[in-house]
Amino acid sequence: MRHTLSETFNGLRRNLSMTVAVIVTMWVSLSLFGVGLLANQQVDLMKGNWYDKIEISVFLCTADTRGDNCDPGQEVTQAQKDEIEQTLRTNPEVADVFHESKQQAYEEFRKAYEGSPIQDSLTVEQMQESFRVKLKDPEQYQGVVSAVSGLKGVQAVQDLHQVLDSLFSWLGLLQWGTIIASGLLLLAAALQIGNTIRMAAFARRREIGIMRLVGASNLHIMLPFLLEALISALIGIALACATLAAAVYFLIIQKAEVLIKASPWIGWPHAGLAMLGVAIVGILLSIMPTLIATRKYLKV
Repeated sequence: MRHTLSETFNGLRRNLSMTVAVIVTMWVSLSLFGVGLLANQQVDLMKGNWYDKIEISVFLCTADTRGDNCDPGQEVTQAQKDEIEQTLRTNPEVADVFHESKQQAYEEFRKAYEGSPIQDSLTVEQMQESFRVKLKDPEQYQGVVSAVSGLKGVQAVQDLHQVLDSLFSWLGLLQWGTIIASGLLLLAAALQIGNTIRMAAFARRREIGIMRLVGASNLHIMLPFLLEALISALIGIALACATLAAAVYFLIIQKAEVLIKASPWIGWPHAGLAMLGVAIVGILLSIMPTLIATRKYLKV
């Protein structure tokens, strides 16, 4: 074992510049890979939080509103309201329906703009009645929108998916862009590890040949190279995990959670999962290229 460790550290010393290059490449690529894992968890967390709160708001016509389903100068009739409510309650995608009167809408308006100059800018009669629709599955909403958007007495149908779907599409593109970029860097790291080990094995080819002739096992010959790659990978993994921990603490806990309290944010459990993924990928990334690079020299 002493000979193996001696050969390992001699190899690291002889190829110091290449070892440093491998560590830096592993550090950057694994950090970016970890960021991609964190971004994926953040998007899933936000989706779960916001989609569960999604409601469809069906605003009814007033004498002052305009719309394809509104009669000019006339409010929605009771018959129209009954038809709209019946359509909503019988829809299989709907979990519950809440009716908001003008008075209730007015109270919500005043509460939202309490202390603001516009708090008294509207009267009860200027408010719109509406139906608030809670969905069984927040992602299944198209049927409800299409069912009521053409009914008489409906001035507008407001659906938060119009905003959230665009937001999550952009977040998804960012998420996949990070993963693809990290994948390319991981490939570069694997190639660099393979080249480093190949050069080290080539420099010691005579020694490897002698060891094979005296009956040394493949594991005994390969172990110093595996340890060289593994040590470089472990340093890169440690640096990447430290980078992820710093990002979560300074960017999420210290900044994002303080500035935007309405949104859920990833924390240390999510960071731990990302670090575990980084560690697994980093170890595999060091072992596989080494096995491939040294296979030729084991046949001496």
